[in-house]
Amino acid sequence: MEKGSEQPWRVLEFYSGIGGMRYSLMKAGVNANVVEAFDINDTANDVYQHNFGHRPYQGNIQSLTAADLDRYGANVWLLSPPCQPYTRQGLQKQSGDARAFSFLQILELIPHTSQPPIMLFVENVVGFETSDTHGKMIEILRRSDFVTQEFILSPLQFGVPYSRPRYFCLAKRKPSTFHSQLFNNQLLWSPKPLFGHTNADDKVFCELDEPQGSLDKLLESCEPIERFLELKNCRDQPNFVDSTTVSTDTIGVLEKDEENGCCTSTLDQYSVPSSLIERWGSAMDIVYPDSKRCCCFTKSYYRYVKGTGSLLATGQPKIKDKASSLKEQSLRYFTPREVANLHSLPESFQFPQQISLRQRYALLGNSLSISVVAPLLQYLFAESS
Repeated sequence: MEKGSEQPWRVLEFYSGIGGMRYSLMKAGVNANVVEAFDINDTANDVYQHNFGHRPYQGNIQSLTAADLDRYGANVWLLSPPCQPYTRQGLQKQSGDARAFSFLQILELIPHTSQPPIMLFVENVVGFETSDTHGKMIEILRRSDFVTQEFILSPLQFGVPYSRPRYFCLAKRKPSTFHSQLFNNQLLWSPKPLFGHTNADDKVFCELDEPQGSLDKLLESCEPIERFLELKNCRDQPNFVDSTTVSTDTIGVLEKDEENGCCTSTLDQYSVPSSLIERWGSAMDIVYPDSKRCCCFTKSYYRYVKGTGSLLATGQPKIKDKASSLKEQSLRYFTPREVANLHSLPESFQFPQQISLRQRYALLGNSLSISVVAPLLQYLFAESS
């Protein structure tokens, strides 16, 4: 199916989650109509429906046929399949993992559709690019007349102080072509092709696998974490709390009360208990409001401390040496809204009230970074010169 120049792109959004891909499409300014979204997670669909007024299809997409897909008349497929088969912490069964089956099934339908998509976009974790699932995906795309460009990019390369490298595959079916065909069938660690010949700051073009010196320059170009905190919007409150004048019972995150627009202290929810600090303090990744980098938040954030995401020090900001007591730094978890901010989700994004705190963290941990995906989609949808 070809598309007229004035008609909106018809998009299928597979594994839609809380809508990160759709928000990226909107931020990219693409003239597109999401004709259907698909996700098996009931809670994620509650969030998606709350924000977009449309509930994704919740059946098993492995039951979809080529004829089913043809009926949507879509010319773009966006896919963010489960990452667990490819994570370092997982069993690494790759295509042998049941969670990979639906993705392969969708790909294998492409040659059998009478209206194959013109473009595909795939997002996953770093490690996917070396998996047998990746090999099968590339083989199917090649047989179906697609040309690909692949990237491994992080929000750090786009000025966001969030270390979350991810794999992306952009595919166009011939005769459609990329604006920069020089990078066809390559895997790149730099966003440079996305900006063409603009006068963008060269710092943003640093590659993730470059020497530490280059990465240090990259971090210098990032915004400080305080720009992504809720506290900054709360009646010009200071970014730090002086723990010498305020008791630790009142130090913490201030969140906006949606009913009256004021800020209320909710430390009890987000402060890190002393028992956890005593047990896991040496394993904690601690950042400050003026830090330029924080670790990736996983779906286990708030449930586990080690390796699930950074903690924010809100007290005694000038003491940053290892000898200082962790308890004096008034550690707290990032709030769900702050994690959403680091994912570049818009301010309009909200969770329904019935979604619990742990569920919010879990859903955000499975989401994607709009600051990265939006420029990639802009590049994918751009007409070749």
